[in-house]
Amino acid sequence: MLRRLDIKKKLSLLKSSDRLRGIIANTGWLFADRILRMGVGLFVGVWVARYLGVEQFGVFNYATAFVALFSTLSTLGLDAIVVRSIVREPEKRLQILGTTFWLKLIGGIAALVLAVSSIILLRHDDQLTISLVAILASVGIFQTFDTIDIWFQSQVQSKYTVIAKNTAFVITALIKVILISIHAPLIAFAWTALGEVGLGAIGLIISYRVRGYSPWLWPWSLPLAKTLLKESWPLILSGVTIMIYMRIDQIMLGQMVGDKAVGLYSAATRISEVWYFIPVAIASSVSPAIYAAKEVSEALYYQRIKQLIRMLVLISLVISVPMSLMSGKLITILFGNGYAEAGKILAIHIWASLFVFMGVATSPWFIAEGLTEFSFHRTLIGAVVNVVLNFLLIPSYGGIGAAIATVIAYAIAAFLANGLNLKTRKIFIIQLKSLLLF
Repeated sequence: MLRRLDIKKKLSLLKSSDRLRGIIANTGWLFADRILRMGVGLFVGVWVARYLGVEQFGVFNYATAFVALFSTLSTLGLDAIVVRSIVREPEKRLQILGTTFWLKLIGGIAALVLAVSSIILLRHDDQLTISLVAILASVGIFQTFDTIDIWFQSQVQSKYTVIAKNTAFVITALIKVILISIHAPLIAFAWTALGEVGLGAIGLIISYRVRGYSPWLWPWSLPLAKTLLKESWPLILSGVTIMIYMRIDQIMLGQMVGDKAVGLYSAATRISEVWYFIPVAIASSVSPAIYAAKEVSEALYYQRIKQLIRMLVLISLVISVPMSLMSGKLITILFGNGYAEAGKILAIHIWASLFVFMGVATSPWFIAEGLTEFSFHRTLIGAVVNVVLNFLLIPSYGGIGAAIATVIAYAIAAFLANGLNLKTRKIFIIQLKSLLLF
């Protein structure tokens, strides 16, 4: 009897208007963040692309994609796991945050060393690209302070992160405009990217201090570090494979065709991927409620999972259909006639968003079910498929072939691979029904 009363009490708490308002407000802040970045970032990004030209824009994006291959080492796949841990054990929050901070710092340094070493081996005679990679890879060290953002996520208070990071974003956007007006070299834009993350880190520290907390009080725990890494290593491997099948197309285009091909492809993906903030913003706000629902009721838990997947599938379709139809005109209006060939690439690549949205929607389920190792399995399959298809399609079709390879790889990794294992087939059926619903 007491157990039933306890469950009813928890259900009432989960359904409380205060919690719902908190989730809506948090999602609103995240959307405001991404809308500002989408608007200002796209405007300034297009301006930068026009200023640099296809060739230099391709070099910059090649370096960015190359650094991205190592970026998972700086995050160590910890974010979602740490949010869940704080929700479950709030009394250990300081120890969890402190251990996460030092793990991320070690990972950021390792990512920097590996990225620079690798690009020297691959392009030893290209000093510009080596310099770009060294600067951009240093971002991972400053991103250590995103540990503060994890705390705000766990408390559904992302507005503090939004304020801190958007202040840095607006400042650096203005700096980029100044750099264009004074005809600055390409390397200056890389330093600006590093400066944005550094300013964002300072903003997060200030926000955390204003709330009455101090990151300098975070303790380190070796046993907790081992526990976190034991659970996150599949996500680390999964993150690496995600970066491979998200960025290997640009790297392979650069190596097999040239930097100009990367410039055209990057123009298309800048438009296509600008929407990816939507599922991340929604999922990060809803995830704590999903984890809490699992502790209360299996029915409520799956109801929320289904609602999240269906909503994100619908949003992706609303975006993909018109974007595919208007791709040619959109590219020439934004980037100019020099980038016109990117229109055909965008018409295909935009459909990857359907599977990106779906994949993000299922991530809380994999974490809640303790099946993070399957995230690695499915993304590994997608990465292998992407590399193979790029090898086959890029020589004949260039950027269009890379776009086709990407869409197929995303579909396999985020959707079809879930149907191959009995443990993940349940979420595959939910995904399939969500597609059939539309």
